[in-house]
Amino acid sequence: MVSKGTIYAISISPERGQLKREVSEANVIENYGIENDGHAGDWGRQVTCLSWDSVQQTNQRYSFNVGPGGFAENILIEGMDLSELTAGSRIRLGQDVVLEVTQVGKEDHPSIVTKTLGVSLLPSEGLFCRVLKGGRITKGDPVETV
Repeated sequence: MVSKGTIYAISISPERGQLKREVSEANVIENYGIENDGHAGDWGRQVTCLSWDSVQQTNQRYSFNVGPGGFAENILIEGMDLSELTAGSRIRLGQDVVLEVTQVGKEDHPSIVTKTLGVSLLPSEGLFCRVLKGGRITKGDPVETV
């Protein structure tokens, strides 16, 4: 079953352990991650995806106003149920970029997000991915499972 959505936002930070800032487009490098992002490198968590719907629900539940990058994610995806994806799932961003999910969620260490907000989404809902095929992505690009 093909699931479809849209890139709501792209965010990067120069180093790990920081909140990310939104950018309108990004260069995604095969087997590395997003250019100029501190999480890029030779490992399984090169790119982090999160559901924009989950961010909105969390904002409403806790009276937050967290925007793109506020949960330290790289890609916010709108209109797609990311909870259906598991390790090994593949998603295409835009025309060329293909990511493979390496893990769903992670250990919840005292991150900048948890310290700032008291709640974090990546430990339970984050999709951690490696880049199988690189290319350029832009806010508003289509997203689909492959």
